Amino acid sequence: IIMGIRKKIKKALPIFGRKTEASKPRSSYNPNQYPSEEPVFTPAEPKLARGDVAPREYIKQMVSENKIVLFMKGSPQQPLCGFSANASQILGASGKPYAHIDVIADYEVREDIKTFSQWPTLPQIYLNGEFLGGSDILKEMNEDGSLKTQIEEAFAE
Repeated sequence: IIMGIRKKIKKALPIFGRKTEASKPRSSYNPNQYPSEEPVFTPAEPKLARGDVAPREYIKQMVSENKIVLFMKGSPQQPLCGFSANASQILGASGKPYAHIDVIADYEVREDIKTFSQWPTLPQIYLNGEFLGGSDILKEMNEDGSLKTQIEEAFAE
């Protein structure tokens, strides 16, 4: 009786030596499945917030058209570094509207803003078309009250 059970198991299970169609390795790629040489799906190029505008022109445009501009990593709702989070919180607390540019989403703007301002780190804050500095400078200005004064003057004009 025991010998009969072993034979049945050997026949049913390919791991005991019996090769079946199911035990052969299968490749999921079949070169004849898609005979055309063109790919089935071509991803679209990512769209930048600046569109086709050159990075330097976009930076100049943003700085001139907005009273306050924050070039940061991420967004005020989802900052991607602590310094950017700090800067957006300080500017948000002012109660005045400000533009923000996510430099992570646009590598060319991220690199060009550093040469535009001659400041090597991010975030960078512009007020009334002038470069203020980074997160640390913004924090100091907020603590001594000079930031509030400058923001009020910028929006009084």
